[in-house]
Amino acid sequence: QVQLVESGGGLVQAGGSLRLSCAAPGRTFGRYRMAWFRQAPGKEREFVGATTWSGISTNYADSVKRRFTIFRDRAKNTVYLQMNSLEPEDTAVYYCAAGTVTIATMTSAEHFDYWGQGTQVTVSS
Repeated sequence: QVQLVESGGGLVQAGGSLRLSCAAPGRTFGRYRMAWFRQAPGKEREFVGATTWSGISTNYADSVKRRFTIFRDRAKNTVYLQMNSLEPEDTAVYYCAAGTVTIATMTSAEHFDYWGQGTQVTVSS
C-alpha cells in the first residue's frame, strides 16, 4: 500500500503564503501524475493542479493560476505546493494524490489511485 504523507498546512492571513509537502517514502512515481486537490466544508473535492513526475507538464485550475506552483524534488521523492497570495476562499483540506492519469482525466479525483491523509489550510481575512 503506497502511502503519501502530507505536511505544511496551517493558519495564515490573507495575502500570506504556505508550502505543502507530499512525500512518498520508498516509492517513485515515474509513470504517475502527482496532483493536489482541496475540499472545503460542504463542497466537493476540487482539482488544484498536477504535474508529471518528470516536471515537464504542469497544469493548474484557473482559480489558482499565477498564485500556486507545483514542483518536485526527485532526491527527496517529494512534491510541493507553493501557495502565495492566499485568499479566504482557499480555505480547505488539501490532499495530494498520485495516479496514472491523462490530461483529460487528471481533474477528476476518482481517477487517482493513491491519496495523502489531507492537511488543513485556513486563510483568515
